[in-house]
Amino acid sequence: MFHPAQPLKSASNCNVANLLHQLAQCSSRPRYAFMLLSLIAQVARPDGSAGPWINQEGELISLRDWLCDALTPMAQRGPRSTALAERIRKELNERGLLPEDATARQQAVEAEMQTRVRTAGKSNLSRAVSELVKAGLLRRHYQGYAVDHQNRGAQRHAVYTLIGEAQRLAPAAMAGPNLTGQGELALRA
Repeated sequence: MFHPAQPLKSASNCNVANLLHQLAQCSSRPRYAFMLLSLIAQVARPDGSAGPWINQEGELISLRDWLCDALTPMAQRGPRSTALAERIRKELNERGLLPEDATARQQAVEAEMQTRVRTAGKSNLSRAVSELVKAGLLRRHYQGYAVDHQNRGAQRHAVYTLIGEAQRLAPAAMAGPNLTGQGELALRA
């Protein structure tokens, strides 16, 4: 059996194996935390920050909502999703909010499911972000109404910034310095 004396070097700029090891040490859900870091890196600006708004198909959506929606397929699988849909259908029916038309009924159940999954997703997201902040992989602040602030509230929205080893997940970090655009100013019409 072959046992290397040193860990294998990563082909990319980021040593994913070291990052996964770090996540396994600090996170109660390391796979979820890695997916979260990967999604943040996908939309991060060159400075490693993402949020508070994401442009999705011409519409601005909050970073937290976008992350929850992106992770929703992980929650909508198997018997738990079916049980939730049935529970929602029963609750809407008891309150008299279930439409007569089958298509409208299905849409009402799906809309309520999306709302509940997003609410639960935000709770999971906050917990994972707190673990990533403690691990030194992410910095969080809130941007909004009057001034940036470390605490949420007063119409502020989350901004997450990749730090440490997590910075290397961002595509801009892997591309290296932008030498072609050096010294150019972006002009707005």
